[in-house]
This record gives sequence, C-alpha cells and structure tokens, in this order.
Amino acid sequence: MPKTLSDLAEIMRDIDFTMLSTKTADGGIAARPMSNNRDVDYDGDSWFFALETTHTVQEIQADPNVGLTLHGNKGLMGKPPVFIAAEGKAEIIRDKAAFEAHWVKDLDRWFEQGVDTPGLTLIRVHADRVHYWDGEDQGEVTL
Repeated sequence: MPKTLSDLAEIMRDIDFTMLSTKTADGGIAARPMSNNRDVDYDGDSWFFALETTHTVQEIQADPNVGLTLHGNKGLMGKPPVFIAAEGKAEIIRDKAAFEAHWVKDLDRWFEQGVDTPGLTLIRVHADRVHYWDGEDQGEVTL
C-alpha cells in the first residue's frame, strides 16, 4: 500500500540528522549533515539553521535545487531500516521572527547568541518529491 506524506512525517520525526546536498560552484555535489531539530510537522518543508558565511548558504543562493537524505533505524510499519530522499528548492530566510518560530534550546550549542547570532540564517527546503524505501516497500510522494 503506498505511503502518504503523513506516514513519512511520522518516520521523519525520529530521524534528527539529514544530509543536505547542494551543487558546488564547480558543478560538484556537496553533502553535509544538518539537524532538523525535531522540527518535523512535515508538510513538505524542512528547516535548518546555518551561518550565512557557510558554503551551504552560498551554494543555495547560487542554485536553490537541493536534495535531502535520511536514514532511520526504524522502518515503516516497524520494519528496519528506512531510507528517505527528498528533492526540492531551498530558500534562505533572514527573519528573526522565523528564527524564533523554529528555535529549540539545543541550537545554543552551535549558535551561542541564539536568534541574535550574527549572520544567522534559516534554510527552508520545500520538497517537490519524496522517495522512500524500507526493504520491502518503496514509493514516491509528489507534492
């Protein structure tokens, strides 16, 4: 039976780190782990904090097409493991109200001045397609 976006959101809540892939200036692909901060009420949007001086932000500004990959120990319907890959467009947000809406205390580890950290940005990735695999089932949800 095909999975819904709601089914995938339930799995994604238990996966803290996502690999965010961007296109580099020389045409390569760069991937780095990003925490979703358990900010998963998944409607197709994923949220990540980064400093504007990072390659991540610079690469998104040059080309907003990105990929997200997630691997969870707990698969769909309790069968391990699960893999999720999303393709979409990223947007760089510099709005303090948006920072506050997505901030969690654990972020203080990386951004000691909280939402007032100089150069702080919020990356919103809106997925166009989400693929999933769990060893027995696979499919795609188009948004």
